Amino acid sequence: MSTEPETTEHAEPGTPGTTEAGAARDTGTPPGPQDPAGADEAPARDEADAAAGPAEAASPAGAAGHSGEPAGGSPGAGGGESGETDPDGPEPPHASAGDADADGSEAGDARTAGGDGGEDPGAEGGAAEGGGGELSEAEAELLAQRLERERIERRKAEKKGPIASGAKLSGQAADLLAAVRAVESGEKPAATVFGGPRPAPRRPAPEPVRRPQPVPAPAAPAAPAAETVQAVRRVLAEGDAPEALAPQAAAALGEGADERLRADPWQLLRVTGVRPEQADGFARALLGAECGPGDERRGRAVTGWLLEQAALAGHTALELPQLTAALARHGVPDPDAAVQSALAEGEALAFQDALDEPGTPAPPGDAAATGAEDGAEDERPVRVLIGLERYALAEESLADGLARLVDSVPARTAAEEDWERAAASAQGSAADLIRAVAAHALVLHTGGEASLAEPAALLRAAHGLGLRAWAATPSPAGRARFAALPGGPEASVATVTGLLAGSEGPGRDADGALDLDLLVVFDAPQLDVEAAALLTESLADGARLVLAGDPAVLWSVGPGRVFADLLAARICPHIASRRPDPGPLGELVSGIGAGELIQVRAPDKEVVIVPVRDAGEAVHRTVQLVADSVPRAIGVPADETQVITPGHGGAVGTRALNAALKERLNPGPGRFGGFDPGDRVAYSPAPGRTLPGRVVKADADGLHLSCAGEAVVVPKDRVERCVRHGWALTAHQAVGGRWPAVVVVLPGDAAPVLSRPWVYTAFGRAERHLSVVHGVEQALPRAVAEVPAKPRTTRLPVLLAPQAATAD
Repeated sequence: MSTEPETTEHAEPGTPGTTEAGAARDTGTPPGPQDPAGADEAPARDEADAAAGPAEAASPAGAAGHSGEPAGGSPGAGGGESGETDPDGPEPPHASAGDADADGSEAGDARTAGGDGGEDPGAEGGAAEGGGGELSEAEAELLAQRLERERIERRKAEKKGPIASGAKLSGQAADLLAAVRAVESGEKPAATVFGGPRPAPRRPAPEPVRRPQPVPAPAAPAAPAAETVQAVRRVLAEGDAPEALAPQAAAALGEGADERLRADPWQLLRVTGVRPEQADGFARALLGAECGPGDERRGRAVTGWLLEQAALAGHTALELPQLTAALARHGVPDPDAAVQSALAEGEALAFQDALDEPGTPAPPGDAAATGAEDGAEDERPVRVLIGLERYALAEESLADGLARLVDSVPARTAAEEDWERAAASAQGSAADLIRAVAAHALVLHTGGEASLAEPAALLRAAHGLGLRAWAATPSPAGRARFAALPGGPEASVATVTGLLAGSEGPGRDADGALDLDLLVVFDAPQLDVEAAALLTESLADGARLVLAGDPAVLWSVGPGRVFADLLAARICPHIASRRPDPGPLGELVSGIGAGELIQVRAPDKEVVIVPVRDAGEAVHRTVQLVADSVPRAIGVPADETQVITPGHGGAVGTRALNAALKERLNPGPGRFGGFDPGDRVAYSPAPGRTLPGRVVKADADGLHLSCAGEAVVVPKDRVERCVRHGWALTAHQAVGGRWPAVVVVLPGDAAPVLSRPWVYTAFGRAERHLSVVHGVEQALPRAVAEVPAKPRTTRLPVLLAPQAATAD
């Protein structure tokens, strides 16, 4: 089994049986350093050239009957490979396809982002990617999050104190308060105050040019002291644990890490990649006869570890029965006592949420169902949730921020007739979107790739009305897509990370809020709960927020399902685009979103099916398509063709495919961590972020990359964890990007991990041409029809319930 994590979308809630990213297969001692992504990619044999012939409207059954020339049409039969995850999530011991990484939420990409397990690249805050005194992207993101949380705490503290009437008002709000008081005191009649003429409409103004205001950069977090690391190394040696874990353990446990490990050996579970059975072996070596499965320290540590695994699976909390059952499976004799110990020590929080959503069954003894006596109150069903503090606070902060936006009055706006004039100049659902934003501070917009033109029309209209309007996206690839739209506002598109860090966008005002009137976030399903909370709290009162995206794609790699929860909560207007994606590819992907794998006509070879019988043939056909068939028959060069496969491990995972593609397209010795100039790579500067790029050179400073048109230098000690070869990606790594040609590889053992969101996302990355290397036979249409996204446990719907009641 590979040490590559599996997706968590296909794991049980809380992933009670999954392994952590990068966990060693040895169950007696903690894992050592993981094999670098890309370093273990063995060269593959040269693939024979073959021509890809088109076939129109081929049926799935016919495509599966032979393995010769490609057949066009809808992929209804074929073969698949191991499940996907992004560079780093938990991997269950029962994962299919050898070391397949099942993809659903692909939470791994949110945690260790780019390594084979190993360390979290975001933990190395001191490493500068660009050299000099500049912060790396990971450091900037962590810094922005830390400063934003401090700002949130200050805001909450200010709200608790008394506020003098009108003391904090200014501008229009202060004028309005003065007018109200004048009327109340009798100084002026209401007609003279509120009956004045409407102010003249503002003339259209271009978007003002503002210099980005980066967040001040304090000293980077210091690495663990050498003495601390050495002391931890001695403790690990005493417990027969790999001494290579010392830097990670010292960073995770802080000052006095050696003494903490001696007092509680199960604290080793705080190190990424360590599993309970490995921590047990370490504890037995240190404690001897004192060590036992019922040790309170063990129960508390395993509770925290399971909650971390749940976060990797996308959950922000776990229901108490699920958590106690998982603890029992991990040999904790008294799971309830373990949970209580974790709560008492502040390592977890408990919540009781009323279940009053539509369709929730009443408990057996509910007074409403049994006819209780007069005066007895109806019981309300509740669920008890246990979660980590960071995600609980993020969800509460997000709910508060959204409620604040919904209830606030826009600070700067245009006249009603100007908004209507802008809407009238648009067409279809773009006009509906403009009207909704004119009247509401929070709006949701859904649709496929073609629907991006509607948020673009909104931005142009807002600029014309003199509003400070910006768009943001979770990925640089998404930024490039949006900016490339016809008439797209290239100058006012930023990434979410850059916006929060201050390196992109309009900067911040004197109060620390983003200096804008309207923010449109597209690819919004990729926002996890922490990013969404930081973004919402960064908006000033009176700002407008539009969240746009395709609800059928894979959810965020981090915990939460923010966009789906907001759609279900119905606290704001929702504009569904009526603009279909064009052509055979648009027809195919739209059908998948509706749960049907339809057969499409592809006269220009827009869709080609390549049946395969086994993993070796799948690798051979993939290389042949990328290197020869697609460039010759479709006219798309290999550099513009992207391979997508379900997992990193296995015989047809990203590692095996990248090794074969490198040998064919850019052979070389791989002198720098397995990389050569010209190699396509996937660079993960921070958890949950993947930037496709290319190797430029390597020198003493590190590996020089070109990512999204920007020069990046990855220090040598981070290359193993942060950089993979990128000819082949997982679906979650590919979210946000689109390529002229895409080859989706589905070998036979991928069948258990396929889902409708995965297929929709992978197939939807193609702009002009899609080839499907197909070996899963009827598992593909069955996954599209019957396997939706894996549920995630979140608290956001309950937290938004009061706002939903107000909206109704």
